[in-house]
Amino acid sequence: MLDGLGEALLLRAGYNAALVGIGAALLGFAAGAAGTFLFLRKRALVSDALAHATLPGVGVAFILLVAAGGDGRSLTGLMLGAAVSAALGLWVVEWLARRTRLTEDAAIGAVLSAFFGFGVVLLTHIQTLQAGRQAGLESFLLGATAGMLRQDAIVIAAGGALAVLATWLLRRPMTLVAFDPGYAASSGLDVRRIDLAMMALVMAITVIGLKIVGLILIVALLIIPPVTARFWTDRSGAVIWIAGGLGAVAGYLGATISASAPALPTGPIIVLVAAALFALSLIFAPARGVAAALLRHRRFQARVHRRQGLLAIGHGETILEPFTLRLLTAEGLVRPDGVATEAGRAQAARIARDERRWAVAREIHQDAALSGRYDGLTPIDAVFTADEIAEFDRRIGPPVALGGA
Repeated sequence: MLDGLGEALLLRAGYNAALVGIGAALLGFAAGAAGTFLFLRKRALVSDALAHATLPGVGVAFILLVAAGGDGRSLTGLMLGAAVSAALGLWVVEWLARRTRLTEDAAIGAVLSAFFGFGVVLLTHIQTLQAGRQAGLESFLLGATAGMLRQDAIVIAAGGALAVLATWLLRRPMTLVAFDPGYAASSGLDVRRIDLAMMALVMAITVIGLKIVGLILIVALLIIPPVTARFWTDRSGAVIWIAGGLGAVAGYLGATISASAPALPTGPIIVLVAAALFALSLIFAPARGVAAALLRHRRFQARVHRRQGLLAIGHGETILEPFTLRLLTAEGLVRPDGVATEAGRAQAARIARDERRWAVAREIHQDAALSGRYDGLTPIDAVFTADEIAEFDRRIGPPVALGGA
């Protein structure tokens, strides 16, 4: 399997496998980038409704294709039926949200369950038909690339490329609407049309991804990459392209792994790769990752213990807390027996004097906002000028050296 995976990763597993890998990467890039706008707009559930609403369209399209004399397995025809069904589902959600007292999430839940239930009934009926090739139709639920025809792979690759292009062209107005629809409207943008364009783009990605990822899991490819990208940056423009890159990596790796082991369904593998990237980002992202947060907490804890230990030295107290003692000993401020060194006494004297300086500052300024900046850790020279600190020192008097042990 490892040899097969290496061949697939290097696009040497055959023309079809290479096309599927490239198509999955393009689809993943488009899904990650377009999903960012849903994530920023707080409309992630819409993608779930769209995905589930495609199933009746697949069933109806199959029946119509068989009735027209075909075998019902034309990917283009099935994708067209899925698109029509998804558009109808989106229209029903919009109509219910605008014309009734239902909230959008309630409307989405109703449409999602009703359309998906109808689609399951259609698929069950299709299995009883004597005409057509029903085998493998359930792959639209979880995705599968095994046995995919060359023309199917070309359709998916071309559709993924067009979705990437559409995302690039619409990125600016969709970003503005996602962040501040009120400002977008005041700037002359038609917010409703941009929202519809956003939904149309998501619908196109959903339909294109049916064969590879499946309608149940396509929502994961739309949402997981943007959520993962958010760990790495605070800039919306960067989130879009990082999410696209993560989606492309998940799509390509998932498709190649599935191609090297045909028994594995493509959609779940792609989602698992995306989930693995999310888990790695959750732990190791430099700004928002768990490891970075633990490191910041540890550093803050060390600063607090250091200050409290030096204050204890300044007051002539014995340091009993083991962590504080180890910290100050490592810095050469106290000896292992807890007795302060000359450097430790000098640091303690400075900390004690800064405490008195802050007391004078609060007395002089009587400014709640200013005194509120005092957290015991911020150096006083980061808040006041040298002239102001000199005035504090004049009022306090000359420094008093701490006695040794």
